[in-house]
Amino acid sequence: MDARTSRPAAGDARTRGPRDHRGRERAAAVRHRRGDAARGGHREAPRAPAVPAEGTAPTGPAPSRPAAASDTGDHQETAPDQAKEPADGSAPRPGTPPAEDPEPTPTASPSPQEPAPEDGAPQPPAGTRPHDTHPERAAATSGRKGPAKPPEPRGGLLMGRPFGVPVYVAPSWFLVAALITWVFGGQLDRVLPELGAARYLVSLFFAVAFYASVLVHELAHTVAALRFKLPVRRIQLQFFGGVSEIEKESETPGREFVLAFVGPLLSLVLAGVFYLGMMAVEPGTVPGVLLAGLMVSNVIVAAFNLLPGLPLDGGRMLRAVVWKITGKPMSGTIAAAWVGRALAIAVLIGLPLLTQSGALGSSAEETGGMDTVMDALLAAILAAIIWTGAGNSLRMARLREHLPELRARTLTRRAVPIEPATPLSEALRRANEAGARALVVVDADGEPRSLVREAAIVGVPEHRRPWVPVSGLAQDLTDGMRVSAELAGEDLLDTLRATPATEYLVVEENGAIYGVLSAADVERAFVKAMARPS
Repeated sequence: MDARTSRPAAGDARTRGPRDHRGRERAAAVRHRRGDAARGGHREAPRAPAVPAEGTAPTGPAPSRPAAASDTGDHQETAPDQAKEPADGSAPRPGTPPAEDPEPTPTASPSPQEPAPEDGAPQPPAGTRPHDTHPERAAATSGRKGPAKPPEPRGGLLMGRPFGVPVYVAPSWFLVAALITWVFGGQLDRVLPELGAARYLVSLFFAVAFYASVLVHELAHTVAALRFKLPVRRIQLQFFGGVSEIEKESETPGREFVLAFVGPLLSLVLAGVFYLGMMAVEPGTVPGVLLAGLMVSNVIVAAFNLLPGLPLDGGRMLRAVVWKITGKPMSGTIAAAWVGRALAIAVLIGLPLLTQSGALGSSAEETGGMDTVMDALLAAILAAIIWTGAGNSLRMARLREHLPELRARTLTRRAVPIEPATPLSEALRRANEAGARALVVVDADGEPRSLVREAAIVGVPEHRRPWVPVSGLAQDLTDGMRVSAELAGEDLLDTLRATPATEYLVVEENGAIYGVLSAADVERAFVKAMARPS
């Protein structure tokens, strides 16, 4: 049997890319043994039917469709990940694609674990893989061009988008609405006993109106943030009030103070409006009781939020004051957070004591055992919310302090440019030789067109890699997937969040390829930064 027809160890002889580090020796042994069993205990390969003419393509399947996002987990034997990083920790800019090695005579033999087709059997068209028994490979090349954009975190039922900011009602709101309906209904039974069962409808209306007041409070924060050009992700109404998720910090302590103060200020304005309305109606009626309840509740909301501890508005005002005095926002955060934790302990202990002493309007004789339990439970929930919020504020401050350490230039992986038709095994060989950990698919002019996804590489069985072109595992580049090597900190995170992907092409200011940034690398650096003490 002619030596050219014996089975190659890695499929297409033109790739000169063995499937592992012993591949070249294995291929030489196979050629000299003229068809004997391959090293490693594999079965003998069937005889190949024919030898194609010089320069023709191999007959094995060569998929060329863009790959879909793969959810494959851990790395198995991805060759680029075994390469060493540069000694200086930076990712040098790759040069032009390396010249192809001289092509030996290609063979028609299939991959080592696939039988050769019989003489005269029709060959599958390019881009198809008949009898592909690897579902992970099929999933990796399902035809989608990239990972689908993850859905925006919702957080409940969408109620609208005032000022372009989505407002969500969390499922916990329905629980607290039922609780308010029940408690306020009991109060109405003593004040307006003639209502009967209809008192619960009035109580439900009060619960909705109260949370509408909370929404106005949060909208005040939102309008102020938008006025200062701070993006607001969403507003969420939940168990205890509402939250405006402002994505960036205020640039000055003065703006921080204003941003925090407008919420309680508007709650006090609403309390004044409800008081004027209460004066205009007859007391002892349903409108009078509702307006009185809304007035009192808004006063309580304003007073509670003005307590000087994070995460309350008063805590942010205290943070702004300390920030102004010391010139350090971190000092303001630490001071306000620890005051917040002290407030949590005070609420846990003081609220039940105030209730028992009658300082909140009810005498000790009128307070029953169930009321005592409810007061203690309410105090525990409020204390937990304040304590947790103070801790989260400290963690966010530490994060913002370490964010500048996240730099695209230092996190970028070295990449090698690869032509679309290059088999995966050959691409991995080139990456190993260059010490690279990423593959960029370029066109004939050397312009980057797509990125080979790491998860898709893991999903391809090793014996299939000589037959799979890198174009079938690549995700087409979009504008959002090209990031500047100069990005760092919050700007880098904002850019990645705007276009979710697994890999990004990092370019210099002149457009030259610098490397590939993996979202997983950014996440690991993010966690490491959070773990370091301030």
